[in-house]
Amino acid sequence: MPYATCEGRSLYYEVDGNPEASTVAFVGEIGFGAWQWGWQHAAVAGPYESLVYDSRGIGNSDAPPGPYRLGGLVADLEAVLADAGVRKAHLVGCGLGGMVGLSAADNSTRVESLAVVGTPPSGDGFDPEPLWAPPDDREALRSSVCSAVSREFSRRQPDVVESIVEWRSQEDADRRVWEAQRAAIEEFDVEDRLHELTLPTLVIHGDLDDQCPPSRGRALAEGLPRGVYEPVPDAAHLVHVEASRRVNDRLLAWLDERRR
Repeated sequence: MPYATCEGRSLYYEVDGNPEASTVAFVGEIGFGAWQWGWQHAAVAGPYESLVYDSRGIGNSDAPPGPYRLGGLVADLEAVLADAGVRKAHLVGCGLGGMVGLSAADNSTRVESLAVVGTPPSGDGFDPEPLWAPPDDREALRSSVCSAVSREFSRRQPDVVESIVEWRSQEDADRRVWEAQRAAIEEFDVEDRLHELTLPTLVIHGDLDDQCPPSRGRALAEGLPRGVYEPVPDAAHLVHVEASRRVNDRLLAWLDERRR
């Protein structure tokens, strides 16, 4: 099991797929374990190399005292990429993970392109509280999952909802870590500097997202010199879960465009 080290912190990661191809690194949402990328990993790991890691405090990674700063989370990402021998990666991030990706694009030379899901240009455009649930409270976990997907998805896919509840009970952060990660959201703000972020960026947003209003995702895309907005109808914050086929098709097309 590979671990990277950053300032004494151990960070667990897994690499799969084509080692000769470009690397796609997934950066997670606040408090969520690696389960959140299961739908994308399978699609990406064929034509590309896929890298998924546990953010500090999640899963098998160390949980240092908080609060966590964005600069530290970017340093964690860079340490994982360096340990995996990745010079440049395409980053895919959701919520807090998208914020880390945008911050890395602003401060790191290891980012080739970005795809962000449910991500605003500043932390005040995102309400993560409904995403929190104690990992040992299955009813609270179920309610939290249902707040992040559409009502129709919950109705049509109850088995998937129950699977996510099980995965969350095993992998997600406790409240201490969740609050430490939330501090990074509260400090995030690139709204006045979007014109400086020139990397190609795909902004994917469910039009039923209650945690991050679609208007904030659109503002992010429109403010970026090379931003592209991809709305997904009838999907909520975890759009990459409930509309995984559409999101995967768009993500793979985006990645293919980058290597032409």
